Amino acid sequence: MLEKLLDGPKTFYMWLLFLLVVIAGCGLVYLDQLYNGLSVTGLSRDVSWGLYISQFTYFVGVAASAVMLVLPTYFHHYKKFKRMIIFGEFMAVAAVVMCALFIVVDLGQPQRMLNVMLHPSPNSVMFYDMMVLIGYLGLNIIIGWVTLEAERHEIDPPKWIKPLIYLSILWAFSIHTVTAFLYAGIPGRHYWLTAIMAARFLSSAFCSGPAILLLLMMVLRRLTSFDPGKEAVKTLTTIIVYAMCINVFFYLLEIFTAFYSGIPGHEEPIHFLFFGHGGHLTWVSYWMWGAVIMAFASLALLIPPKLRENANVLPIALIMLVLASWIDKGLGLLVAGFTPNMFEAFTPYMPSAKEIAVALGVYAIGALVLSLLWKIALGVKMEVNQMHD
Repeated sequence: MLEKLLDGPKTFYMWLLFLLVVIAGCGLVYLDQLYNGLSVTGLSRDVSWGLYISQFTYFVGVAASAVMLVLPTYFHHYKKFKRMIIFGEFMAVAAVVMCALFIVVDLGQPQRMLNVMLHPSPNSVMFYDMMVLIGYLGLNIIIGWVTLEAERHEIDPPKWIKPLIYLSILWAFSIHTVTAFLYAGIPGRHYWLTAIMAARFLSSAFCSGPAILLLLMMVLRRLTSFDPGKEAVKTLTTIIVYAMCINVFFYLLEIFTAFYSGIPGHEEPIHFLFFGHGGHLTWVSYWMWGAVIMAFASLALLIPPKLRENANVLPIALIMLVLASWIDKGLGLLVAGFTPNMFEAFTPYMPSAKEIAVALGVYAIGALVLSLLWKIALGVKMEVNQMHD
């Protein structure tokens, strides 16, 4: 099926060239970081996790969100998702690749990552997180490729793939649950020390991941003649609405628990996020208030069926939802977790320009992987449709 990469329009290859240029430019910045160390980032002794780890966390959720297509299709035999399930699985592959790369760039010496496998520590959550991510990547590559090959030949997938599909459903929940345990298991970080951290992670993943998939499918529909199906879009949008409602509800539970209990350790991180410190708003406060506005605005547009089924309103609502979840999980989660620190001191953190450039390079690699995989999937589906015509 790799030959499908050779018959694309010129715009596709221009897009790939653009991504390669971005990767090369950002790669030079990473070489500078590799030579000079993490001092070129905004990280410090008190703030050891930053933009890289926050993006790792967010894209683990994007990877796990593929289960929102796989579960209804194979557990409930909802055939409407059949047209775009392969795109969700391949998006999960690209997301896991990005997760791995964000861990690599976060390490001062990337070769140390091998120590997790060469010297395993079963009592370490990081060990399990790495194992489940590697396993999930393998599952999605195998399932996606085998089912796409079967679709190309218009035959049923081999019987041995079914157990792997069911395993991938459980595995999807596990990757984000284990990632949540990385945070919730640290007693000195009050913002993360909550029993519903894993539930919050899953709810945010199950709304933002499918929202990203739908937005990309809209772009694909505009660029090609491929249509995922009106009913499939309608059903997936409904799933997104429920997940986003649960996500917002969980965050409100955190706010109630923190401020009604009056426990300073739980109050201060949230207060810092939204109201700053010493009477001055920090840079992240503006982002957080923007996230609140966009989260409720997206729900206002998505909850009424007539609005969310409007082709002009839906993309706007989904974009706001994705931005709101990204700000909460991709910025606020890390900043609040490290503020204040365990000695009740405030150490400001802001990503440096080089840190942002390296992150953009990882994004570009993810976009490259996604573009290549989706081109193959689209080529197969177009071939099958032409045979039927």
